[in-house]
Amino acid sequence: MMFYSMKGMASMLHFKRSEFEDRITAARRLMRRDGLDGLLIFAQESHYYLTGFDTKGFVFFQCAVLTADDGPITLLTRRPDLEQARRTSIIEDIRLWYDAPGVDPTKELQEILDEKGLKGGRIGIELRSFGLTGDNHERIRQRFDGYATLVDASQLVRELRLVKSEAEIAYVREAAELADRSLEAMVNAAGPGVFEGKIAADGIAAILEGGGDMPPSGPVLGSGDRALLVRSATGYRHLDDTDQLTIEHAGSYRHYCACLMRTITVGKAGDQHQSMFAATRDAMAAMTDAARTGNTIGQIDDAHRATFDAAGFEEARMSACGYSLGASYSPSWMDVPPMIHSGNATRIEPGMILFLHAILIDAPRNLAMSAGYTILTREEGQAPEVLSRLPLDELISR
Repeated sequence: MMFYSMKGMASMLHFKRSEFEDRITAARRLMRRDGLDGLLIFAQESHYYLTGFDTKGFVFFQCAVLTADDGPITLLTRRPDLEQARRTSIIEDIRLWYDAPGVDPTKELQEILDEKGLKGGRIGIELRSFGLTGDNHERIRQRFDGYATLVDASQLVRELRLVKSEAEIAYVREAAELADRSLEAMVNAAGPGVFEGKIAADGIAAILEGGGDMPPSGPVLGSGDRALLVRSATGYRHLDDTDQLTIEHAGSYRHYCACLMRTITVGKAGDQHQSMFAATRDAMAAMTDAARTGNTIGQIDDAHRATFDAAGFEEARMSACGYSLGASYSPSWMDVPPMIHSGNATRIEPGMILFLHAILIDAPRNLAMSAGYTILTREEGQAPEVLSRLPLDELISR
């Protein structure tokens, strides 16, 4: 295992060093609250939040070790990510493991824990992460059986990330503007005979040309039968003269995401599409009003369900209506938990970024209608701020 000291190397930080230090201090406070001596960090979102470390290398074994005391945070990663860590993060203690037949990087991880005096300790581990595969977790479980007590601490850093700082909110606002430009580009590109791939390409171009990042996924875009899908699926098609097109996408800036969703019609919209749109618009208004500080996340979905059910669309609506957003990596811009579903007791606080969506799928009639936008929750008594300048007052037709 190679050791690199990188003091003073970071040159690509997107937050002040003091903000990272404050976040680490807050994480250590939660560790002491939860009785943890150390934390094994696998979620790429946690790496980015705590240190600025920015890479797609999390798909391999990669772990940062944070102790409850004031010792330095140590990163164990592969050689290709050395310069990423040196230049994008505040991490000064970087260790490398090397690819080889039968290699097991948990051995190097154990050596780091030995150095930090964590043998016999209570150690948190981020299990809910795309950065920790099942086979790597099994290696860790076997390696540390009898060595230390491992505790699921998937929520520890996420708890801190749920309420955004002013610097984070500024990035979300940039992402929201990029999302608006992207939707405008896709709507302008849509029309009879247009290829879906052309529409998607115009939407991505608006984000990248505006200085944003490639979004973690999407855009989710489909017409005809594909308009009823709420996930991406291969097989772009050309729009018919009379058609429906569902678009869900994220603007991304410094990895912070802001989402929008719309179903538009091509050609003359029918009465059922108009009725579905009116219910969707009303549901979004009710959900937004419910997303006030002091309420629970679950109350947003209660408003969503009540509005659609009263309009006769109980069978066509979803069982959840959104989720938290933040800085996220592939494969998803969904920064969950929390999901917005009935019964979720998470309290709404000022500074949360939530994506609200209202989706109707009328499979028997092969009709779809949806709308969605990103909000910023504000001080108690204030309605949330909708982070889009695009109105939701009438059905868009092309």
